[in-house]
Amino acid sequence: MKHNLPLFGLSILLMAQSCHTPSNQTYESLLMKKTDIPYPIAEKEAYYHEMHGDKRLDNYQWMRLTDEQKLAEKPDAQTQRVLDYLNAENEYRVQMMAHTATLQGQLFEEIKGRIKQDDMSVPYKENGYYYSTRYEEGKEYPLYTRRAGSMDNTEEIMLNVNELASNYSYYQIGGLSVSPNNKLLAYSEDTLSRRSYTIKIKDLESGELLADVLPKSTGSIVWGNDNKTLFYTQKDAALRSFKVIRHLLGTPSSEDVEVYHEKDETFSTGIFKTKSKQFLVIASSATLSNEYRILEADNPQGEFRLFDKRERNLEYSIEHFEDQWFITTNKDNAVNFKVMTTPLTATNNSNWKDFIPHNPQVLIEDISIFKDFMTISVRDNGFTKIAIRFWDGKQHYIGFEEETYTVEPSINPDFETEVFRLNYTSLTTPSSTFDYNVKTQNLALLKQQEVIGNFKASDYQSEKHMAKAADGTLIPISLVYKKGYKKDGSQPLLLYAYGSYGYSMDPYFSSARLSLLDRGFAFAIAHIRGGQEMGRHWYEEGKFLKKINTFTDYIACAEHLIASQICGKNNLFAMGGSAGGLLMGAVVNMRPELFRGVIAAVPFVDVVSTMLDESIPLTTGEFDEWGNPKDPVYYEYMKSYSPLDNVRNQNYPAMLVTTGYHDSQVQYWEPAKWVAKLRDMKTDKNPLLLYCNMDTGHGGASGRFKRFKETAMEYAFLLDLANIQE
Repeated sequence: MKHNLPLFGLSILLMAQSCHTPSNQTYESLLMKKTDIPYPIAEKEAYYHEMHGDKRLDNYQWMRLTDEQKLAEKPDAQTQRVLDYLNAENEYRVQMMAHTATLQGQLFEEIKGRIKQDDMSVPYKENGYYYSTRYEEGKEYPLYTRRAGSMDNTEEIMLNVNELASNYSYYQIGGLSVSPNNKLLAYSEDTLSRRSYTIKIKDLESGELLADVLPKSTGSIVWGNDNKTLFYTQKDAALRSFKVIRHLLGTPSSEDVEVYHEKDETFSTGIFKTKSKQFLVIASSATLSNEYRILEADNPQGEFRLFDKRERNLEYSIEHFEDQWFITTNKDNAVNFKVMTTPLTATNNSNWKDFIPHNPQVLIEDISIFKDFMTISVRDNGFTKIAIRFWDGKQHYIGFEEETYTVEPSINPDFETEVFRLNYTSLTTPSSTFDYNVKTQNLALLKQQEVIGNFKASDYQSEKHMAKAADGTLIPISLVYKKGYKKDGSQPLLLYAYGSYGYSMDPYFSSARLSLLDRGFAFAIAHIRGGQEMGRHWYEEGKFLKKINTFTDYIACAEHLIASQICGKNNLFAMGGSAGGLLMGAVVNMRPELFRGVIAAVPFVDVVSTMLDESIPLTTGEFDEWGNPKDPVYYEYMKSYSPLDNVRNQNYPAMLVTTGYHDSQVQYWEPAKWVAKLRDMKTDKNPLLLYCNMDTGHGGASGRFKRFKETAMEYAFLLDLANIQE
């Protein structure tokens, strides 16, 4: 059914299409003129970090609180001091952006108005039931539902998350797992945004909750095949997943049994069940190494046995099929990975045999096993592709018409099928779910994200550009804009990037982003090294002692966009989050004059101090990403780019920095200290704003719509700087 945009939202779009975009002339937005509002001045208390004979002055170390201090019912003096500072920063941001309040409201309603309110996911079949997630009109949270045997049968609501979340300012479901006999649902919930989940179990026949309550888990739950044993993982004080626990229904959690303890602090652990449902697998993972333990799922009380002993620089994952294990691995210097096999009873890597050989040009990212075929998710020359390979060796790729796109497997629990489900998107194509018949090669569209209003994909144009990095390497840039965008330097552009952990930032559609594109912005993604877009080497060349490539690649992309007049020098904006926030911090220290405005979301900016403190979540597991600063070579290298350590007396662009008080991944004090130091040292009068959400963590607000209030604030910040007022 076709839905029309409400009149209010339509009027906003009409105004957006006719609004004036800025020229290259020198100008100041209203935000940049508001120099009469006093900003918070953080007190200085000299504190010295000492390592390798080096002393680093940190005047704002007092901002750091322990979890106990943050969660105490009554704040102590230090906690109150920190809260007062964060609240003062929030109030300053509100005052500085008060003139954009109407615009923020319009943006929020506009973004919300594009979302289909009564939406439902494409159902998938598993163990005799069709499962789906749906939303009701005006509700923030989903309903998890199922139907027995056919979609024509009565809907059963397993969880109404709106009811569960009603008494919390933050609420998030972590995992859902139905027992093999379909009678019980184990689910996990986080009510604080620290990614520490409590597991509960619901009787799906009676609707009642069982007495079993399992606290402080990672959120994932796996059932044994006996319908009474379940496994979960726990976190240590640094929020590292370090223990696998077995629980027997009807017994108190105090009697739960520890089945595995990962003692190496550079590894984390978890548990899953193979697609065949025959094996339980405990996984131990570090950045550069993996190790697995296996147990028959029909015998959940048994002892797990080692699959293959961990080796540094040996990475692998395992899939079960009939009498073999299929292993995706970098063994034998297979930098882009290959697929090997081994018998069920001979799992040591000395027995592994090549099945799909290594291809230096094609990165194998994942495989999935079905009765008659397997799928191989690869990355070829920067493009994601999916190959279908039959057991007789015949193979083909699923074809798509667009020049640039992102494709990935969807939910495929059915083992005996000819149909493979996948997700597809591009910068101009909304998220789409397809079923692909592997024998007929027919691609059937099941659902495409509906964008309410007058959206037409043909109104927008996407392109791919290449920028030359400092060392001559060509860096891809994905670009999208609304047709009519003038490539004469007169219109603004937002350049986004991440560039760490081998995480690839592929082209994707965003209905929220239309609010920028319709107002004259272009949007670009810089596929910089540190990600894995161009293969494994792309990641290797942007980590450890080559991390500087991530930052100089981004600068090269910015310079390319300006030099080619896709945007002007006064019209380039930058954005990145988490490790992408580190990127923002590094590039504004290195080349602040390139950017008119910057958004650094939950930014990892106190690199050296954090990586020296093993009590902080994620630190020990990331030595293989950044290096260990206890080694003086890595210490000096990290110090050379750490944003907090390299703030200097110079002009900086206008900046909006966001964080969450309960963030477990990048603690709030990193961006708070960074903003305080920037305020003290920068020589310009450009606005510097800190937004700390006092109710959330790394992922921001929970709920379907609330999170877009922060998006609207960020967009209003950018639009105001670009002198686009409506």
